[in-house]
Amino acid sequence: MQNTVLRLLLKGLASLPLGLTQLLGSLGGILAYLGSSHFRGLFRDNYSHAMALNGIAARPLRAAAASGILFTDSLWIWHNPQKALIRAEIQNWELVEHAIAKGKGLVMLTPHFGGFEIIPRILAKHFPATILYRPARQEWLNDVIEEQRAYPNMHFVPTNLNGVRKMVKALQEGEAVGILPDQVPSGGDGVWVKFFGRYAYTTPLPARLANRNQTPVILFSAIRKSIGQGWLIKARLLEPFSDDANTAALQMNQAIETVVLEAPLQFIWSYNRYKHPEGALLPPED
Repeated sequence: MQNTVLRLLLKGLASLPLGLTQLLGSLGGILAYLGSSHFRGLFRDNYSHAMALNGIAARPLRAAAASGILFTDSLWIWHNPQKALIRAEIQNWELVEHAIAKGKGLVMLTPHFGGFEIIPRILAKHFPATILYRPARQEWLNDVIEEQRAYPNMHFVPTNLNGVRKMVKALQEGEAVGILPDQVPSGGDGVWVKFFGRYAYTTPLPARLANRNQTPVILFSAIRKSIGQGWLIKARLLEPFSDDANTAALQMNQAIETVVLEAPLQFIWSYNRYKHPEGALLPPED
């Protein structure tokens, strides 16, 4: 019963106008920050450290509000893909066309930043996209996400060996694959490299996929405009990754940092990016 009510609430929230959904999301982010010591501690530690490292004044309440909007943006985009596409302003699309024209496929990286869920839908308008995802722990929530995320020309594959094989096949056919590069991989699947000055367990998969056949890699960002106005989509073609897994992962993290610092309020600071997954080696000592 409780799960059914939550599903209806999420659907109702996504059915509202974008501006109202975002305002409610910002309120939810602030309430989570003020009401949950666990959320607040993790959020403040990640966000304040990154801001101090880069000489930027921290605005934790504003960042918490933006974190709430990140969640409701995703809901709204899933529920209203065509309306969302209309609100997406795209820069440097010629980079994507040129990359696909090479015939070696495309590795697209989309960090948890701004309206990131709109990016694969933009690509799926033009060519097939295979997206790697990790199912939610709660079965009911995973059902909601899979139902709402479904979109023509987009194929979701799980974070396991079978999913990776499907991504390799998609690249061989000249298609695009999508990865959330700031998601902590399972123990044994990552490497420890710095992210905003701290060791973070990081996936080397994008580099491995790209280096198989010199596949182009584009890092996308979706910076949220003012309330109700949509997102500015930027495409950045990355330099080829090193063949060394640690060096390649560090290159990727540094590229993500550059994107985040363009609009630091809009990153998912509440995510436990620096956790030690079970089965992973201990991080190096500074």
